[in-house]
Amino acid sequence: MKDGVNGVALAVFIFFFLLVTVMGFLAARWRKAENEHSLDEWGLGGRSFGTWVTWFLLGGDLYTAYTFVAVPAAIYAAGAAGFFAVPYTILVYPLIFTFLPRLWSVSHKHGYVTTSDFVRGRFGSKGLSLAVALTGILATMPYIALQLVGIQAVLDVMGVGGGENTNWFIKDLPLLIAFGVLAAYTYSSGLRAPALIAFVKDTLIYIVIAVAIIYIPIKLGGFDEIFAKAGEAYGQTNPATGAPRGALVPAEAGQWTYATLALGSALALFMYPHSITATLSSKSREVIRRNTTILPLYSLMLGLLALLGFMAIAAGIKVQNGQLAIPQLFETMFPDWFAGVAFAAIGIGALVPAAIMSIAAANLFTRNIYKDFIKPDATPAQETKVSKLVSLLVKVGALAFVLTMDKTVAINFQLLGGIWILQTFPALVGGLFTRWFHRWALLAGWAVGMVYGTVAAYGVASPTQKHFGGSSKEIPGIGEIGYIGLTAFVLNVVVTVVLTFVLRALKAPDGIDETKPEDYTADAGDPGVQVELPPATAGTSH
Repeated sequence: MKDGVNGVALAVFIFFFLLVTVMGFLAARWRKAENEHSLDEWGLGGRSFGTWVTWFLLGGDLYTAYTFVAVPAAIYAAGAAGFFAVPYTILVYPLIFTFLPRLWSVSHKHGYVTTSDFVRGRFGSKGLSLAVALTGILATMPYIALQLVGIQAVLDVMGVGGGENTNWFIKDLPLLIAFGVLAAYTYSSGLRAPALIAFVKDTLIYIVIAVAIIYIPIKLGGFDEIFAKAGEAYGQTNPATGAPRGALVPAEAGQWTYATLALGSALALFMYPHSITATLSSKSREVIRRNTTILPLYSLMLGLLALLGFMAIAAGIKVQNGQLAIPQLFETMFPDWFAGVAFAAIGIGALVPAAIMSIAAANLFTRNIYKDFIKPDATPAQETKVSKLVSLLVKVGALAFVLTMDKTVAINFQLLGGIWILQTFPALVGGLFTRWFHRWALLAGWAVGMVYGTVAAYGVASPTQKHFGGSSKEIPGIGEIGYIGLTAFVLNVVVTVVLTFVLRALKAPDGIDETKPEDYTADAGDPGVQVELPPATAGTSH
């Protein structure tokens, strides 16, 4: 690590940061709406984005600073096991092709802003809707925190903020400034800000990866040399565990873990509120279908990005915190000016998803807690005001989490969030295709999955933590180590199916389904397709 502040890299970083800050505030005038005081406008960009804007927005949403830093960091630390992120992003696109267009259609027809809106409308259950909303908010909070961790990792490598003995306020001041700017333009411009900034973010990331995948191997003697040095490093014993550090090829004992983690992560990815927020912002059903076919370009990028973990080993990068491995690789291998470009890519790669995530969490609170349980007669302007304020509170909570807790804890809580959000899959995706599941059975299945997943994760220890030390544990009845989230999901589905049979036999009352079969295939240009308002909430945003 270079001593002191890397002035050239910092100057380049500041230039791009100021550029996206200006863009963030100017975004409020981009596609300016007649009525800005509604969640459709502030929280969904007016549902007006076309194919390319949606592609950049979803890419900026799903491929975050955490992805940029953590995927190669996992490979740096443990080897090929960290590649699970590549197959799961490949699996996810055929999956979402089957259900996202249906969700867009029914949401456009009825004015749904969140997944909980749909669940409430489909099953007539505010309780189930509340469960989905709370799960979404809980799962999103540590995810936002990790974006701030990504910014902090870049600032640390650039030498900004001083050493460990520096006053805490001076040390964290750069992060506080970045947070304040993010909060300000998100409050001002809503979803339009990250949508516009995503163009810069993704362009920078593609440039950095394209250069890195060619330039760094040339400097290190080629991929043969890189893999040879990585294989040698993985064969060394880890003092903390007494086992080899990792492997270039996953061992047979880890194959269940690898497969279940990839599958479970694929099922969970588009359950996150921010994924759905970006999806519902598009202007037509066809935009969603097109995006499921071109988003795999990001998976190609991710595969190349993952190789940076091997390069960090071959370059002799030594860090105590694995999250610093890739920023440190960039500073070591690149000229200072291009290291600044790479740092800007990571930093902006944190701002875009953090903004979308805070908006998504705020929309859930406003629509499915505030409006459903606190102020049912809230006007669209009141909803928008509450959502703006909650988006600020969500960011403050994430910032407090980052500043007061160990970074490893933040990562493990994000893994716990993945376990939680997967438990909303039966209600959301199941509801898009069938009304057979009973609302009470879905709620019971969700509760069982949440409790099992949380308790199982609590019992996982690591060399640095007694609890919540990982997301894999022995699968009951099979004896193999697998992803806790997928095991909890299977229990969730079993409980839901069994209780549905029981409740149907007992003729337990169903809720009122406000949707119709044709709603699930409607498009923006179809005759009669418009936002419907139930009589009870006429004049408000439903």
